[in-house]
Amino acid sequence: MISRISWKHAVVKNLLLLVSSGGLVVTARGAADYPVQPVPFTNVRFTEGFWQQRQATNSLVTVPFALQQCETSQRLKNFDLAAETMRRRAGGESHFQNQPATTFPFDDSDVYKAMEGACFNLSVHPEPAQQQQLDGYIARIGAAQEPDGYLYTWRTMHPDSPAHAWINQQRWLNDPELSHELYNLGHLYEAGAAHRAATGETNLLSICLKSAELVWRDFGDGKTRMAPGHEEIEIGLCKLYRVTGDQRYLELAKFFLESRGYDHRPYSQDHLPVAEQREAVGHAVRANYLYSGMADVTALSGDPRYLLALTAIWTNVVSRKLHLTGGCGALAEGEAYGADYELPNNCYNETCAAVAFLFWNERMFLLTGEGNYMDVFERTLYNGFLSGVSLSGDHFFYPNTLEYDGKSKNNVGCAGRAPWFGCACCPPNLMRMLASLGGYVYAVQDTNLFVNLYAASEARVKVAGRPVKLMQTTDYPWDGEVKLVVSPAGPAAFAVCLRIPGWVRGEPLPSDLYRYADPTPAKWLVRVNGKKIASVLTNGYVRIQREWQPGDTVRLSLPMPVRRVAGNEKIEATRGRVALERGPVVYCFEGVDNDGSVANLVLTEAAKVKPVKEKSLNGVVVLDIRDAERGQRTPPGAWVYETVRARAIPYEVWDNRGLSPMQVWLLSESR
Repeated sequence: MISRISWKHAVVKNLLLLVSSGGLVVTARGAADYPVQPVPFTNVRFTEGFWQQRQATNSLVTVPFALQQCETSQRLKNFDLAAETMRRRAGGESHFQNQPATTFPFDDSDVYKAMEGACFNLSVHPEPAQQQQLDGYIARIGAAQEPDGYLYTWRTMHPDSPAHAWINQQRWLNDPELSHELYNLGHLYEAGAAHRAATGETNLLSICLKSAELVWRDFGDGKTRMAPGHEEIEIGLCKLYRVTGDQRYLELAKFFLESRGYDHRPYSQDHLPVAEQREAVGHAVRANYLYSGMADVTALSGDPRYLLALTAIWTNVVSRKLHLTGGCGALAEGEAYGADYELPNNCYNETCAAVAFLFWNERMFLLTGEGNYMDVFERTLYNGFLSGVSLSGDHFFYPNTLEYDGKSKNNVGCAGRAPWFGCACCPPNLMRMLASLGGYVYAVQDTNLFVNLYAASEARVKVAGRPVKLMQTTDYPWDGEVKLVVSPAGPAAFAVCLRIPGWVRGEPLPSDLYRYADPTPAKWLVRVNGKKIASVLTNGYVRIQREWQPGDTVRLSLPMPVRRVAGNEKIEATRGRVALERGPVVYCFEGVDNDGSVANLVLTEAAKVKPVKEKSLNGVVVLDIRDAERGQRTPPGAWVYETVRARAIPYEVWDNRGLSPMQVWLLSESR
């Protein structure tokens, strides 16, 4: 566990893993890749329960809603305006130009992310009408691309002078600041790779490759050093490399990483060379995209130099800069990581930062096979990420605070959840993550099959070259009973590795940032075909090595006691306060369940907490609490307390019943 050993020791262990005989995978084209390979989401289907419901809402509501918003918010119109400017100038109107129809130069990226999410959805649920809609969007994007491959609507539609203060008259020059030219392209490249995989068509990929050729011509010689102001193109270039095998795209990704550290900008992680960075600083979305790109380049290049930095930065986050919900980027100013232990309850925690944090954690697992990373992934997934979208699928949070007064405009000028934003990066990010979530459930390394997430699902995997069918049945996260039927095509020897989450073992995080009042590990149990097996943990997994027969059944029991959580004493906002967890789910208190007020609730040690399945709110488990206290200030200024009943709901479903005060951390003692 990272908290009990130095991060340097952990890094050495990980570096040895990468360079050992079981290290970096060599693909068919001779290139390195992640040692652990995720089972593609196209091979995994949620069959019922929690994630089937949320993914169905995403498919039926969020995806078409987001695509329509690209139209109604006029983001797609920017492409039409750029195309019109080029067409009319080519026709002789040498000074014609258009004013942008939206607010921000990065609005192109929202279209690309929405399209990527739609492509993921198409991969699982083919819909000819939606594919036709995407083809229309692609045609409009292609029409806005300049002849040499440049694609950035704000400059193309208004070429004679910058249409926004963030844009320089010269291409790329302001990208280290705020123009987002390369950021937009990163999301374009991700969408192009997703569209190619979903449809087999190359119309969007061709636009991407034409653009990437220009980026190579402008930066490939290494003479123009430029650190992208908003990291993302590194991830996109790595995806183009995977699709095409063109080494230049990997070289470009590495070039942009190596260009950092010369302009002293902590906000955009440009304060030190990436290999020398040791703590998370600056804008959290930028940072987490950067760390994801560093992991990709580490895996694809076979060069493990960045892993030292990544492990140190990750340790810094989970030890000092992560909220209990797995949200990160606590500060509204700069949407940024704060100082160590600067974790206010009235925090920012942008949804996009949670999405990027999920990306980063999964990549760290794929590099190392360490379960700690998927423990943190799970905490963010069920709490700080999923809170970003309503149960209806069409209202969103941009920031994800841990307390709310029930009336303030806490959500980018909106009180409560909003149907869309002027800066709309978060909704399509949620959409693409939910659409592809099946790809995070299982993974394979050699003869090891990892089960990382527990969800009712069916999957087709290959372990050591042998096809295996998996069927998982569970009501997780509300119940810790998991049944896994393992059916290889014939008798096959391999290991099934079941992740035993940190919360089962009595650890909220692999650090001392939070602690349980009772850290006693729950008595988890594994049976194979009804027979109890030895429960030895390795890197957070119980490894079951045997010759598997078709229909072999694994049963995993993960008890879910309600846990009282305290923060590290160095976190000012949580001193004298307590929060509640059950399983991977963090709970909060809303006024609608608690006589309209939560700020004066006290959860003493005497309070009795009982989990109860609730029919509303998509069938969540709520916590009914007896012998809580409510404080009232008397006229002389003293406090008087009465014993009351209280109710807590999962944090991810707060603000689905109208505006109401909310709080995660309650006072633990009377004043």
